Amino acid sequence: MNKKRILTGDRPTGQLHLGHYVGSLANRVRLQDDDDYECFFIIADLHVLTTKPEKRYIQEIRRHTHEIVLDYLAVGIDPEQSTTFVQSAIPGTYELNLFFEMLVSVPRLERVPSLKDMARDAQLQSMPFGLLGYPVLQAADILLPRAHLVPVSKDNEAHVEVAREVARRFNRLYDTVFPEPEGLIGDVLVGTDGQTKASKSLDNVIYLADDAETVERKVQRMYTDPNRASADVPGQVEGNPVFIYHDAFNPDKAEVETLKDRYRKGKVGDVAVKERLARAINDFLDPIRERRARYAAQTGLVEEIIHHGNQRMRRESEETMRRVREAMGLQAPALTPISKDGHALLAGLIYC
Repeated sequence: MNKKRILTGDRPTGQLHLGHYVGSLANRVRLQDDDDYECFFIIADLHVLTTKPEKRYIQEIRRHTHEIVLDYLAVGIDPEQSTTFVQSAIPGTYELNLFFEMLVSVPRLERVPSLKDMARDAQLQSMPFGLLGYPVLQAADILLPRAHLVPVSKDNEAHVEVAREVARRFNRLYDTVFPEPEGLIGDVLVGTDGQTKASKSLDNVIYLADDAETVERKVQRMYTDPNRASADVPGQVEGNPVFIYHDAFNPDKAEVETLKDRYRKGKVGDVAVKERLARAINDFLDPIRERRARYAAQTGLVEEIIHHGNQRMRRESEETMRRVREAMGLQAPALTPISKDGHALLAGLIYC
């Protein structure tokens, strides 16, 4: 039986947080154990350059990549069942991105809503060419392993649609090489400050690696009903970040419903509700923290996972690009850089 393929991943700009778990990680872990799917997880280091091209950010990518792989292992991603690789280490990424750039118009990319949000969050005064082309590079990421399914959060749904359009246009112009990938849309978790979403750039997140005291401190600072002056004043539950997090991470649904009822009637204070939330989140994170510490203590483990993942993805990339060139009527590149020991130089430009 031919398995369908999954491609999703993260930009290495820091550790992962609860928003990542709700938006994509939970679906990745679930699908990894599904016999119908084969999982590819990309550390999208080239995408960092679209909003953070300065050298100081590039120098942090290696460390952030290491932390993200530990987060993957901690939540349950198994390198024996999935392939984790670094985007810049795959030569086909650059070639396929170039071909795809010819298939998408500037007005189409300007309609992708998340790009303006990304530019605003990065405090960019104007839209860089690379950021405008972010969805095209992402289409190359998705289609290079010929993925069928892309677990993403709601704010990346439009990017998957661009990939679908690119696949359709390529297949129509040349030959059928790519499946049309479907998005598996996860939820968007509100930030602890009540902003639209949890975001590292807004510093409104609880990280998967946060210790118990840090979680308690962040929860106690969480935004809640601003019109509630005291515990005996009826409070608003709908849209309240504290209860959104209770719904997401407190497995005791009876307790959650009781707290909601008491909150609406002004019979429980914010402090008590937050204390119960901190306990629930820490209960959720405890096994993740334990696994993370265990994997972090294994010297060379992350590097080995990335090395094997890069090797596997290079093979898939070479097969895809063979099909692409054949469909387009192109010759394969004439020269491949060779190292002293006779092996092709295929290390990542950023993470190697």
